Amino acid sequence: MDGKAISADLIRGNIDTIILRVLKNGDNYGYEIMKAIYEGSSGEYILKEPTLYSSLKRLEKAGFINAYWGDQSQGGRRKYYTLTNDGIAAYEQNLVAWNRAKELIDRLVQERSGDVD
Repeated sequence: MDGKAISADLIRGNIDTIILRVLKNGDNYGYEIMKAIYEGSSGEYILKEPTLYSSLKRLEKAGFINAYWGDQSQGGRRKYYTLTNDGIAAYEQNLVAWNRAKELIDRLVQERSGDVD
């Protein structure tokens, strides 16, 4: 792993929330979701296709997203994903939980005065 890449393990538990965030910007299909995540991370994280599609299935089963087939385009029909009202609520709840977890992790991993080396 180079110095710029982020470990997939650090992000894995938040993939659903990240995908919900991408879909808040509007309906999208798999490749464009992966591309948005890559670009949003400034190239520091690449979401692998199997991870994306297992997350999309999980989100659809939970009722957080719906899928539909778009019109035929130059490469064929694309399956689009759209955020539901439950998905918006889940995203907002996950964001609150993420911020609390981030604050806790910051406290736990940062050196404090009085720490022993």
